[in-house]
Amino acid sequence: MSVFDDPGLFGRLWADTYDGPGNPDPAPAVDFLAPLADGGPVLELAVGTGRVALPLAARGLTVEGVEASPEMVAHLRAKPGGADLPVTIGDMADVPVTGPYRLVFLVFNTLFNLVSEERQAACFRNVARVLAPGGAFVIETFVPDPADFDRDEQVQVREVTEDSATIRLHRYDRAAQTFVRQTVTFDASGVHLKPFAMRYAWPEQVDELAERAGLRLAERYADWDRSPFDADSNSHISVYRRR
Repeated sequence: MSVFDDPGLFGRLWADTYDGPGNPDPAPAVDFLAPLADGGPVLELAVGTGRVALPLAARGLTVEGVEASPEMVAHLRAKPGGADLPVTIGDMADVPVTGPYRLVFLVFNTLFNLVSEERQAACFRNVARVLAPGGAFVIETFVPDPADFDRDEQVQVREVTEDSATIRLHRYDRAAQTFVRQTVTFDASGVHLKPFAMRYAWPEQVDELAERAGLRLAERYADWDRSPFDADSNSHISVYRRR
């Protein structure tokens, strides 16, 4: 199945290394989200291995998750508190739960893992369906930089050892605002592929998705520390409210 058609592919390929070194510290996100929960309940879309959901639950909030990958959920279950966190296996664009929730969130650029505008729009519509009146939908994404499109189309050497070599390649479709990334490892056992795809969007395009779903932008920051968002920001934390 194509990387554009299989919402669980990322988890099957990356679950075993998802909590490895180099991942963002979840603590700033937890500190930001906890007050917005307003006592809960809370829903994390693409809950993954529970890096954010479990610390939120440890603060006494009722937290649930949606995740397309059973492999990711298996890692969540193995963590302290993971066996008690309800997770629905399904496509986050469908938001296959009933709610209502005081807070829904989608972090670490995961909105862009929905690789078409239609699926991203469906996600916003379905989040609006399960939000309590006045509830918040929080997303974290990068701000696309067109200069990256040229830089990233070059071959990147990721790792070279005596036993293996790993390279990364990108292919961009600028009209569709998508890219396919392939991480290729060569070792004694053969060639190993880990494909990945995204459909990126600029903040104003994300705002349009929200508006069409009946959500309004209430707050926007450059990071979890609430630094002001401006033209030089390379990421944004956006808080949308149900009208």
